[in-house]
Parts: sequence; C-alpha cells; structure tokens
Amino acid sequence: MEILIQQLFNGLTIGSVYALVALGLTLVYGILHIPNFAHGALYMMGGYITLTMMTRFGLHYWLAIFVSIIVVGLLGVLMERFVFHPLREAPPIHDKIAAIGILLFLEAFAQFYWGAEYQSMPTPYGQIVEVFGLTLTMQRILIVVAAVVVMIILYLFLKKTFTGATIIAMSQNREGANLVGINTNKVAMLTFMISGGLAAIASSLSAPINLVFPGMGHLVILKAFVIIILGGMGSIPGAIVGGYIVGFSESLGATYISNDYKDIIAFLFLVLILTVKPTGLFSKGGSH
Repeated sequence: MEILIQQLFNGLTIGSVYALVALGLTLVYGILHIPNFAHGALYMMGGYITLTMMTRFGLHYWLAIFVSIIVVGLLGVLMERFVFHPLREAPPIHDKIAAIGILLFLEAFAQFYWGAEYQSMPTPYGQIVEVFGLTLTMQRILIVVAAVVVMIILYLFLKKTFTGATIIAMSQNREGANLVGINTNKVAMLTFMISGGLAAIASSLSAPINLVFPGMGHLVILKAFVIIILGGMGSIPGAIVGGYIVGFSESLGATYISNDYKDIIAFLFLVLILTVKPTGLFSKGGSH
C-alpha cells in the first residue's frame, strides 16, 4: 500500500510537469493551429537559464526561475514574430519545418554554450519530509503545489480578465476575433510568451530532480504531444487531465510492470484512447 501511495505521489509530480508543458503547447495550438515542435527546446532553455542564474549569478532559486520565465517567454515572442508570423499565409507544413529548425538551432546553441554534459541543478528544497509514513522530498511537493498554483492563475487569467477573454475568443474563431477588433498580433505574441513561460516553469521545477542537458526536452515534448492529442487538441482542461493521466500511468507502470517500459506507456494510452475517441477526451467536436 505504501508503495502504491508513494508511486501515486510520484505520478502527481511527473503529471504536474507534463501538464505545464502540455498547457503551453495546447495554448499555441488552440490559437494559431501551430504544432510547435520547438516547445521542447524552450523547456530545455528554461532549465539552463535557471541553472545559469543560480550558479553563475548566485540568484536565489525563485529569482532564477523568474528570470528564466521572462527570458524564455521573450524567446517565444521572438519565435512568433520572426518565424511563425511571416509564415501565417504559407502552407501548414512550413510551420512544422520552421519549428523543427528552431528546435535544432536552440539545441545546437545549448550544446555550444553550455556543453553537452549532464548538469545537476542545486535546490534550496532538498530536505526529505515524512508525511503519513511516506518519504517525500520538498522539491517534489513544491513541483505539485507550484504547478497547481500556476494552473489556477492561468485559469483565472483566461476566464476573468479581458486579455484572457481575447485569447479564448481567438482560439474559438480567429477571423471572428479579428472582425470584432481584437488585435490578433498582440494575442499571438502574448500566447507565445505564456507558452514559453510555462515551459520555463516546468523545466525549472523538475530540473533539480532530473538533470539539465541539451536533449532534455525530447521525451517531455513527445509526451506533451501525446497529452494534447489525448485531451483534444487545443483543450486546456484536456491538457491538464491528460498530463496527470500520463504521469500516473507512467509511475504506476514503472512500479508494477517494468521501469524499462514506462516511456512506452504514454504512447500505448494514446492508441487506446484514440481508438475509442478519435478526437481526444475533451475535444469540442467538429474541426476545431
């Protein structure tokens, strides 16, 4: 029983990170219909920037994360302005090729600037806590709490602010949003900024448990794509629920089936759910 609860908590931790990454991905997809393959590189940059701020500039963990959110957010905006915006009238394949190009460029840059070796990120939250007979690290608790807080803030922002409403309006109908005078350029930039920020938060929270290296975004982004397809492309609740489904299934699968297969579980899930519900769990139906 204890092992089960421990694994459920681990699933909660992994799921929180996946959900944050998938949220950024689904926001951009929902609004611009771009499957942003470069999102994994933003995740990776977030980890490196937080690490650099802490080790080279001696910033506190939270301050380093804050800088990382701003920098990666701006990186997202630059991507939108200089790459995706000029391609908005081009055939859809161009977006995808451009995104893969950005991914390769940023990875090459990380390898050139930070080196290819694995680096570990220090954390002020290395303590081990006993809760109800479970051994948990503070960092893992922090990941879950911080992720939930970020999701609540995002939800309130989208639902309760005018800017958030414009993002939702644009995701529902871009032409309509344009007609009622919503500045679609601004919304697109903002969406990429939020998306980059979410990736930076996710990697900064999970890096102290995992490691920082140029390819750290690969598996995460593959799973994030699985999650947003699971949840229904462009669906925000879908990204969150999908993230936790994959997180739980992985940690339980690693314990009760085999650790070697844990990365395949997400993809098995994808096949199963899409067989039953081809549009994903939370899709809005039609060709959204």
